[in-house]
Amino acid sequence: MTRINWFPGHMHKARKEIAQTMDEVDVVIEVLDARLPLSSENPLVDALRKDKPVIKLLNKQDLADPDRTGEWLRWFNAQAGVTAIALDTAQKKQVQRIPALCKEAVPARTSAGRPVRAMIMGIPNVGKSTLINALLGRRIAKVGNEPAVTKGQKRYSEYQGMALSDTPGILWPKIEDEDAGYRLAASGAIKDTAIEYELVAGYAAAFLLADYPQCLIERFKLKAVPSSADELLDQIGRKRGCLRPGGVVDLYKAADILLTELRAGKIGRITFETPEEWERKRLEAERAALEAEQEQSS
Repeated sequence: MTRINWFPGHMHKARKEIAQTMDEVDVVIEVLDARLPLSSENPLVDALRKDKPVIKLLNKQDLADPDRTGEWLRWFNAQAGVTAIALDTAQKKQVQRIPALCKEAVPARTSAGRPVRAMIMGIPNVGKSTLINALLGRRIAKVGNEPAVTKGQKRYSEYQGMALSDTPGILWPKIEDEDAGYRLAASGAIKDTAIEYELVAGYAAAFLLADYPQCLIERFKLKAVPSSADELLDQIGRKRGCLRPGGVVDLYKAADILLTELRAGKIGRITFETPEEWERKRLEAERAALEAEQEQSS
């Protein structure tokens, strides 16, 4: 897969605005997708927030594998300056925890009776605008299912001791990790034109066969687990009537069914990645960098 370059003009402008206003922010609220917590984590956020505390919200937890969500919460909460919770913005009690967490992160400002200035950040389509609407109890931020709905930084009035501001969903200039790129595309964070649709569906199919085969059997009423991603898409197409003249499966339509139902949670509660996998990737990258350095010095 070619590295994905996705840095539209409004995102470049947003990055500059965020960097300029970060000095006025006390705590960062970073919204992640609970189905792909690290793939949906923007490395620019850490660079921009510096040493400011961050509340990481694993949003859409109702769509994610609860066991894997627990693993991710333990992993994030072990990091300095990080507080992580799972979130479903439709659940008011979960949303109502956020102001208290922000105040706990900056006790000096709270004890002085001053509002905690919080900036909400995250990549496109992870639910930032939905979160703001849930926090404020009224529809202020525009919500949509397409990436990059919010185009400019906005400021909102004080709420329960917090002064909230929103940012556009900014992606980093290049998505280096191949798995992360496909996972973002499969979740809908990246527009479907960024990577060939059928390739994304093939990646998702292969992952589901490896990690969640029973979910596929139950959802698509399969008699047995298909032996490959191509076979799975073929069976989905035949079962759902995606046939061209001559009985050939329309793979695009089959791919659309798989991705649409995956994104809607109809296949089951799915999480694409684990902390263990990303730790392994990190160690492999460090090893490769060390070997490259040794080659250069020899």
